[in-house]
Amino acid sequence: MKLNLQGIADREQWESKGYNLPKYDVEKMIEATKEVPFWIHFGAGNLFRAFHANVVQNMLNEGTLDRGLVVAEGFDYEIVEKMYAPHDNLGIVATLKADGNIDKTIVASVAESLPLDSENEAAYGRLKEIFTKDSLQMATFTITEKGYSLVNGRGEQLQDVAADFIAGPEKPASYMGKVTSLLYARYKAGEKPIAMVSTDNCSHNGDKLYAAISTFAEKWVENEKAEAGFTAYINSEKVSFTWSMIDKITPRPDASVEAILMEDGVEELEPVITSKNTYVAPFVNAEETEYLVIENDFPNGRPELEKGGLMFTDRETVDKVEKMKVCTCLNPLHTCLAIYGCLLGYKKISDEMKDTELKKLVETVGYKEGLPVVVNPGILDPKEFIDTVLNVRVPNPFMPDTPQRIATDTSQKLAIRFGETIKAYQEDPELDVRSLKLIPLVFAGWLRYLMAIDDEGNAFEPSSDPLLDTVRPYVAGLELKEGQDVEAAVAPVLKMKQIFGVDLYEAGLADMVIGYLKELTAGVGAVRATLKKYV
Repeated sequence: MKLNLQGIADREQWESKGYNLPKYDVEKMIEATKEVPFWIHFGAGNLFRAFHANVVQNMLNEGTLDRGLVVAEGFDYEIVEKMYAPHDNLGIVATLKADGNIDKTIVASVAESLPLDSENEAAYGRLKEIFTKDSLQMATFTITEKGYSLVNGRGEQLQDVAADFIAGPEKPASYMGKVTSLLYARYKAGEKPIAMVSTDNCSHNGDKLYAAISTFAEKWVENEKAEAGFTAYINSEKVSFTWSMIDKITPRPDASVEAILMEDGVEELEPVITSKNTYVAPFVNAEETEYLVIENDFPNGRPELEKGGLMFTDRETVDKVEKMKVCTCLNPLHTCLAIYGCLLGYKKISDEMKDTELKKLVETVGYKEGLPVVVNPGILDPKEFIDTVLNVRVPNPFMPDTPQRIATDTSQKLAIRFGETIKAYQEDPELDVRSLKLIPLVFAGWLRYLMAIDDEGNAFEPSSDPLLDTVRPYVAGLELKEGQDVEAAVAPVLKMKQIFGVDLYEAGLADMVIGYLKELTAGVGAVRATLKKYV
């Protein structure tokens, strides 16, 4: 059973093993899409394959769409070369359900895959051709927050960006330079309308995309590399930079899923690790739950993607949904489990939901401490969202996610995931910020985590974090024993608003965090004892 167009022509062979095959004429769809493309996506990774491409697949199956997608990969060209091309752009989406069932779908909705490579004249020429088509309605993105940045971690302009500003739109090297040059081609073809839609998991994502593209446009006009009207076009009603909120967990392809597919007889499933260290396979494993809420601003129109489960609304509602998810209903609960999961030696997030104390911890942080300050966006109910997170998504034993992965960059997450809740309590005259008991316990848990010693006294490797070298020296002198001056060690950290969103002394929560940390560091087994006491 080979994953290509010729291989899936033997439908009976695949369907007998439980695979859902395309119910439409794939060749006809490819031809129509190439001729009249309506949707191009940047970022050919797992989230795109499991979500965007799968939504289009379902709509093609139902006959509500007659064309598929074009995908462009601008970070790692080998994904197209080594994974899309050999499989005729087909992919297997393995949806891992909480009841143990796996839906196996051959997704064929990608009509064309291209490297976003300005050195590749054929591919880049084709992308420019697509961008000049009247039919093109939207360009979507999953390139990670870093993909929109024109500076490095120190705030210094990236070298390829600086070079592109001077050289102009002919052969840019930077990701955003290449995207802007395609938009410039659309401008020159008659200032045609388009929606630029970031679907990356970051707040106000459309603004990040706009900031990058508008900066390029300004620099090119300033350096006389682009017509003066280009900046006006970018800032006109003809080009929208919509906000969106996306939520779907797609961990890297898992060996247990690969084994299931191999047993079915699927060939050539071996994952590829590219020269850029991207881990890709012909299949994607993903959870069943998914949300994509998009600001409904499409200057060139759009298909009825609501029929595929996408939600369209206004910008204010997208913002409320984003805050609901990031500040209360999902991300903070993940961080609770990540910190304490690492301290208690867990390797799977799902296993933590069988732990009485950890389950109670996230339920209290979500329902009792977070929900009172959540603004209900209307389009999604906050309580129902948490219900799904805690009863379906996180406990799913077939989702191979780890506390160690989620613990990455925790110093960058605490201010949003918990600091916003603290601020909301401070601003509400009917709420007392000191009634928050378990959010301070999470902060104390993170400081205990920074010691890189688990509850049994064994050293572990902390997940990567840009502030590790800054904050770990403060806990370097702490040991697992009673009677040490914990406050003297961590007081400077508790005042860091960039970490917690507030100065914990000014918020009146520092003493609580210090008290918890004393108990968490009292000796081996103190983490479990502290959780039992307070949760």
